[in-house]
Amino acid sequence: MLEFVKVDHEADPYSIANTIALNALVARAKSKGELLAHLKKRGVEDDVANATVFRLQEKGLINDSEFAKAWTQSRHTSKKLSKRIIASELRTRGVDQQSIDEALDEIDDESEYRTAFSLAMRKYSTMSRLESDVQVRRIQSLLQRKGFGFGVISQVLKELDILSN
Repeated sequence: MLEFVKVDHEADPYSIANTIALNALVARAKSKGELLAHLKKRGVEDDVANATVFRLQEKGLINDSEFAKAWTQSRHTSKKLSKRIIASELRTRGVDQQSIDEALDEIDDESEYRTAFSLAMRKYSTMSRLESDVQVRRIQSLLQRKGFGFGVISQVLKELDILSN
């Protein structure tokens, strides 16, 4: 496990950048893009930052495809987010499209539907006294915020059997 290291401001820029990068990786894994942005924010020059990130990739401390897979699994299971939202989050973290696609391939359509249905069921169980149109509106809003598409939402609502009430 990585530990925080004090930055020696008298050292050469490469060792300073390396220390900053390692300290950033202590809290959680980061993508290549996130680490480059962090180094730039801390005032590290671009060529030094790129060299530092390249060295860390060679050592195996930065791996965008592994980061994308772990992020996808975590966000899908704990936050119950759809593939669309997860892909957007990964893009903002600087992960390349190929790594995003590989990570999202691990979530099949059935798994995404089960996630949406369990969210809707949990919400539906708290709304027994409300009118059915209010129930539909609230469940639709919840699933849309989580990034699920219209097809999945309508399928969930049909299975819950609240559209016809």
